[in-house]
Order: sequence, then C-alpha cells, then structure tokens
Amino acid sequence: MKIAVIGTGNVGGALATKWALKSHHITLGVRDTINFKGKELLNNPHTKVLSITDAVKNSDVIVIATPAPMAIEVAQSLGDTTGKVIIDAMNILMGRGPVGYSNTSEAILANTQTKDVVKCFNTTGFNNMQNPVYNTIAIDAFVAGDSTKGKEIAIELAKDAGFAECYVVGGNDKFGLMEQFAFFWINLAMLQGQGREIAFKLLKR
Repeated sequence: MKIAVIGTGNVGGALATKWALKSHHITLGVRDTINFKGKELLNNPHTKVLSITDAVKNSDVIVIATPAPMAIEVAQSLGDTTGKVIIDAMNILMGRGPVGYSNTSEAILANTQTKDVVKCFNTTGFNNMQNPVYNTIAIDAFVAGDSTKGKEIAIELAKDAGFAECYVVGGNDKFGLMEQFAFFWINLAMLQGQGREIAFKLLKR
C-alpha cells in the first residue's frame, strides 16, 4: 500500500515505522524536505520524503498525525485528494483544535475533496503503537467513519501495526466519541497517574 504520512512526530513516526517493516511504501509529507522532524525514519525500508502535495499525489492513503490546531491548514495543503482515503489520528485537547469544529475529522472533510475520511490511531499513546503487546496479548484499535473503504483500510493497517483487532465504533457521527475515548486514556495515563504503559482490550464471552 502507498501511504503518505503527514506529521512525523511520535504517532506518525511510530506508524510509519511499523508499516514500512510490513513492506508498505511510506512517503513522509513535509514542508521542508531538508530540515524536518523524524529524519531517522528515512532509515526504515520503503521510506522516502517529499513535499506534502507530492506525497499525496504518490499515495493512495493519507495519514494525518499533526497537532489538532493545524487540521484545517494541513487539510488545505494536501492538494487534490479525490479518490484517496484519509485516516485522521488527531485529537482536540484542552479546547485546542481547528476553529469552528468540534473534532478534527469534520475539519478535514470540510477542507478536502474526498469523503473517504475515517478516524483511527487516536485512542492510545504512541508507545502502544510502537509496542502494542502486553504480556503476549496484543491490544485493540478502533475506527469510526462513514467510508466503508476507509474503515477496511484502517483495519488492515491496524493489524499490520500489530494490533489484535480494530473495531468499528460507528460512522462520522462517532468522530467526537473517538476523541472522548482518547481523552479517557489520557486522563488515566497522565492526570490519574497510571502512566503511559496502559491500554484497552475488548473482551468477549
């Protein structure tokens, strides 16, 4: 799969690394191809760096993992996204997000051509993306969005990143719930002092 990763910090870097090791072709989309955060990601196999618009042109899937306040600016910088899937890994935290939107996915939908936008990889810490296994048990991921194509791709990529399952939470109307779920993890990990090495697993009888 050809994947453009926009945002080469902790989350984007962890996902780009996992997918590159699974032989996906990763293009890091950055503003400055000479000086950018995450240069070490170029040591991964199947990984290159291009401008944001060129990264989008060369990819079928776009993953956005930038700070939430940049959601509109980043969406508008992608160029033509017709026919492409966008996976939103961002969260509005402490009220800091795209102006006029209650979640980042709605901001992306309003500022791109594609309707294949889903939210995934936002509900846990980057450390759990680097290593999703706890005592031999892999944790779960979650995805929301109306796009069937987008959900199918997100589920495949979640499993390639090492998650046991990726459960569908609902459609576009559940974008906000996904961000609330993220804050639930952040609250336990940071505000309640549980630490980052915690994760969620859906159990069934």
